[in-house]
Amino acid sequence: MPMNEGCVGKVYPPTAPYEVGREKIKEFAAAVREGNAACWDTEAARALGYPDIIAPPSFPMVLTLEAEHDAVHDPELGAANQNRFVHREQRFAYNRPIHAGDVLTVTVRLAGVDSVGGNDVVTYESTLKAADGEHVCTGRSTFVIFNQEGGDVT
Repeated sequence: MPMNEGCVGKVYPPTAPYEVGREKIKEFAAAVREGNAACWDTEAARALGYPDIIAPPSFPMVLTLEAEHDAVHDPELGAANQNRFVHREQRFAYNRPIHAGDVLTVTVRLAGVDSVGGNDVVTYESTLKAADGEHVCTGRSTFVIFNQEGGDVT
């Protein structure tokens, strides 16, 4: 069953504030084998002009994937067979790096619905803002919902 294209443009409520912790950044940096000293060492980050250590570029996935959960499961969208949801692509456009101590919220917008190889493809745009309303970065996530017959994605 195709997804409801009428939902494109729908904006979901912002998430609860998330405080970015120094240890969370370090754990994520270790997981992705980040070598930038500014992700590990406060003094190295401050030498570059940041108030504290900065998060690796893909860190917003911690927040955006969780924020997109409600949008993915929106009954109005009609994402049938959600256990066959596969993350296809992720991109981030930064206004500034995320650093320890940031308090961020995420607002998700359904950016697009498409069909590829008989499978549904959905794209979300997630805007991360600091507590003062400053735009920090925008993420774009694309997911594929495979059809019942197991179509291919090209």
